[in-house]
Amino acid sequence: MQAKVIWKGDMGFVGQADTGFTVDLDAAAAVGGHDGGFRPMELMAISLAGCTAMDVISILKKKRQTITGFDVRVDADQAGEHPHAFTSAAITYAVVGHEVQEDAVRRAMELSAVRYCPAQSMLSQVMPIVLNYEIYEDEGENQHSMKIKGVLELNEQ
Repeated sequence: MQAKVIWKGDMGFVGQADTGFTVDLDAAAAVGGHDGGFRPMELMAISLAGCTAMDVISILKKKRQTITGFDVRVDADQAGEHPHAFTSAAITYAVVGHEVQEDAVRRAMELSAVRYCPAQSMLSQVMPIVLNYEIYEDEGENQHSMKIKGVLELNEQ
């Protein structure tokens, strides 16, 4: 994989990788930017969320779970001093559907964490990552109710 950023001026850049898609990067005005794009560390958190989300939804579909809504949130803590590296993260998988099985969600999360998601594998080697899940029953008309929430404990982390 190859990736590059091209300077647009001040603190603005355009990032591009093998797929050809682009993403704007910028900094806050206080440090010379124009708030015109993602911060690089935001993209790292989004990469972690996206990587594991793709794994988990794919596995849940293969397990024939009826999913009507799904999001993955990453709450990453950063060091207070430079270089402001991530020090820990919590990933929360929110699954909405019809009679979604808790065991299926937990297994999908586990497979993503230990086998499939390179972003999670890489980051879990340098910081603790807590895996949370919330399962909601879809009641129709954009309404859902909490069915269960929990934490997946992995020995590797």
